[in-house]
Amino acid sequence: MPFLHRPQVHKLAALTGHRDCVYALAGMPGAGAFYSAGADGLVAAWSTNEPERDGELVAKVDNSVYALLHLPAAGLLVLGHNFQGVQAIDLEARKLAYATALPPVPIFDLVADIARQRLYAALGDGTLAVLRLADFQVETLLRLSDKSLRCLALHETRGELAVGGSDWRVRILDADTLTVKHVVEGATNSVFTAAYSPDGHYLLTAGRDAHLRAWDVEAGYQEHRTLVAHMFTINHLAFSPDGSLLATCSMDKSIKLWDAATLDLLRVVDRARHAGHGTSVNKLFWPAQQNRLVSCSDDRTLAVWQLSAE
Repeated sequence: MPFLHRPQVHKLAALTGHRDCVYALAGMPGAGAFYSAGADGLVAAWSTNEPERDGELVAKVDNSVYALLHLPAAGLLVLGHNFQGVQAIDLEARKLAYATALPPVPIFDLVADIARQRLYAALGDGTLAVLRLADFQVETLLRLSDKSLRCLALHETRGELAVGGSDWRVRILDADTLTVKHVVEGATNSVFTAAYSPDGHYLLTAGRDAHLRAWDVEAGYQEHRTLVAHMFTINHLAFSPDGSLLATCSMDKSIKLWDAATLDLLRVVDRARHAGHGTSVNKLFWPAQQNRLVSCSDDRTLAVWQLSAE
């Protein structure tokens, strides 16, 4: 349900089992499970409806995993396996379905383009890797920057791919030709996270400078609004499935909930007020069931948050 006022937030469960920092969350809204991975190389599945249940091991890989992507139609979970390329796990058989070698650098984000049957991967050497979804073979490697590419966002209606990086820029690519249509400048440090608003009118970006920025898509990605949203680096931002809320999480250990339409701050979720995370909060996921939000942290835990109307 949409939240017309400030939502109340209650910590429903703390999920433990990871042995090191948890960097990645993935899932599809409405699905029965979501997935986590991190510095320990463990990939775990958790129940959406029964978050208090123990996680189930999906895979164990050799290096850190910074990026996860769930492809439910194919029954696959795609891993950005640090320094060893992309791996796709068959979730039913719990076995490796595909493995694609890429340059031996970190993979920071993964996005699927169903219309073009492509998988995009943001690499730590400034390369955008484009793979075919049918067989996970490399279609092209496009060098966009001499700094890391950190985040990806796809505007399906416009056929545009936003690529944010550590060179403080966001490049807007034509998804058909992969040519750069716009270079969005304004951030004063690395851009770690990007998402298009549910109505497609704005691109939201954030990163190391702790600012949240909204760019007007129809106006050629001109700056629409900027606000200081956290004390330290913003690691991730995500819109709720119903489009009413925006959640951000930060190295300052907090999660913040915003009105998605106005960017008014509605709620701060932290350790003091909500028994929140003790260290950097790295990623967010909205299961789209019972108004819940999932977060993961350097403190090795995941938290499941229950939202309710005030």
